Amino acid sequence: MLEQGATVPAGVLKDAEGATFTLERYRGKPLVVYFYPKADTPGCTSEAKDFTSLAADFAVIGVPVVGVSKDKPAKLKKFAEKYALGVVLASDEEGVACEAFGTWVEKSLYGRKYMGIERATFLIGADGTILRVWPKVKVKGHAEEVLEAAKAL
Repeated sequence: MLEQGATVPAGVLKDAEGATFTLERYRGKPLVVYFYPKADTPGCTSEAKDFTSLAADFAVIGVPVVGVSKDKPAKLKKFAEKYALGVVLASDEEGVACEAFGTWVEKSLYGRKYMGIERATFLIGADGTILRVWPKVKVKGHAEEVLEAAKAL
């Protein structure tokens, strides 16, 4: 997983409408990027709703929030509409960003090993440098913690 001080890797993502973009478009301002396993599952929904509830606070300090998963854009659109989400959801279907950030990892559930996205959040500076990393995120209270760190910039 990328660590504090690393530079954000290049990579192409798609938004919920299927339009391509890169994280480079946010260069010049701080940014929060959070990786989550799967849209419309309990933990991922809670996390997205928590970031959405604080979206206005992030906007006031000029810090966009982007959530990344391997879900297809159509699923992200449905997820965003279902819960009126106020953060950018990005599709990394090919897993390029997940690999580059180090969030595509081997996981284990009931003794079965499989590959999946580790829930992680990155606070990125205006220059594209990672300022803080939250690996293995526990959802409760996480969005508030990230907001406080972003306010301290």
